[in-house]
Amino acid sequence: MFQVWRAKKIQRCVAVLLSGLLIAPQTGAQQPPRPPLPPEVFDALAEAVETPYLELFDKAAESEFSAAQIQRMRDYFDDSEDVCLKGMKRKAKALDKDLEKARKELRQKTNSRTISEAERHDLHCTIQNRRIEQEQAALFAKHSIPLAYQHKEAKLDLLESWPAELLRIDEDIESGAYLRREHGDVEDIGFREIVEGQNKDIKRGQEAIYEMRSLGLMPRELDDERVRTYVDRLAQAVGARSDLQVPLNVTVLDSDEINAFALPGGYLFIHRGLLEAVENDSQLVGVIAHEIAHVTARHGHRLMKRATIASILYQAAQVGAIIFTGGAVGIGTYYALQYGFYGLGLVLSLELLGVSRDYELEADRLGVQYTWNAGYDPRGFIEFFDKMATEEGYIRGASWFRTHPPFYARMLESRREIAFLPRKAELIVETDKFREFQSDLEFCTEGEERSTPEEPCRPTLLEPYEKDCPPPDKIDYEPGQPIEAVCFPASPSR
Repeated sequence: MFQVWRAKKIQRCVAVLLSGLLIAPQTGAQQPPRPPLPPEVFDALAEAVETPYLELFDKAAESEFSAAQIQRMRDYFDDSEDVCLKGMKRKAKALDKDLEKARKELRQKTNSRTISEAERHDLHCTIQNRRIEQEQAALFAKHSIPLAYQHKEAKLDLLESWPAELLRIDEDIESGAYLRREHGDVEDIGFREIVEGQNKDIKRGQEAIYEMRSLGLMPRELDDERVRTYVDRLAQAVGARSDLQVPLNVTVLDSDEINAFALPGGYLFIHRGLLEAVENDSQLVGVIAHEIAHVTARHGHRLMKRATIASILYQAAQVGAIIFTGGAVGIGTYYALQYGFYGLGLVLSLELLGVSRDYELEADRLGVQYTWNAGYDPRGFIEFFDKMATEEGYIRGASWFRTHPPFYARMLESRREIAFLPRKAELIVETDKFREFQSDLEFCTEGEERSTPEEPCRPTLLEPYEKDCPPPDKIDYEPGQPIEAVCFPASPSR
């Protein structure tokens, strides 16, 4: 059985799991599902799903949980997610009714010309806050809650499947079968061709960039030369040790969204938010290598065979333009902007781009190889993935996740590939240059656009229409909390 580690965190997790549900005054109190397992098993499994992937891979190899216990915990999470989603949707619906009520009152008083300036201000504030609160609840229901429970399911899948997978890995290594895996010729990286015709994608990438800028979907470039130089040199070093056959063009975007993406032909874009989120060189290299893999495997080419970038992005142009160009926007999206749900990462999700689950797994596998070949620890990619799903919560990092494939499949594929790679004595995790680079990103506080030392910090988000309003009653969520802290918050008496 698992030993108790991270005791305080798990105690908090179990406490909120067993506490009452109070989504909002409008929805009424509800109870989470009853734990289906004995406390010692339930607590240990609750502890396991809060464990980082790399640590859990080691622990799962000696797991004593039965398949039946894991399935009962999986059923419990399914029920918990269902209760959580229903409560959040009810909250959003109740807020929508409050919003319409305030609008109706505003119309009536305006039409009758009986409204004072103070009353108008108060009603504007009420409408503004209800919009923000309703949008927040809708975003949690649509994105955060499902994403959080997918992460829990992945941990349970790992506990159940990894021991057998580890045996297969050992058998493949012993028999030499691993050498015949797809892209198993890692000693030939740089001399092999994943998919021919990379050079044909350069024009397509240039056209995509032009169209994205025309649609207002491209944030401005970061204006700090030191940061741009560091990122470019690191990316070029990885590209030189990959299967890239076209020049790598790197752009750092001045956006606090945690995301990176590559367009056909070697055009790599990295958001400032991602640079601020990574904790060492290996994590950053892992993400860069993954995006380079999309270029070497020509995944974007699949999209271009069916549609132009403009036709794909048109549906997101209205949202993207208001975010990145500061155009007119309804206050209902204000909260969404704060949490980055409508950022470029979701616009360019692989599902939207027509890239399948297999292509994303291929990019994970090739990215691990390129990271290793460049001399960096490929476990950094798994660490960063886990960081986005736990420490950063389910908000700012939401756009970095792809809808396909499931978390477990990505982690399993990456961990398996790491096991098959030839051993290297010293793989880089962190360097002095990375620490110097981090200090260059600390001029502005979170929630503000980064600027040069000579410039004042500029707001990232559009300001609300009505000034001097009381703050909206947003869901109390802190990065690092399990989603149960939102779904089943502890009672006030606790």
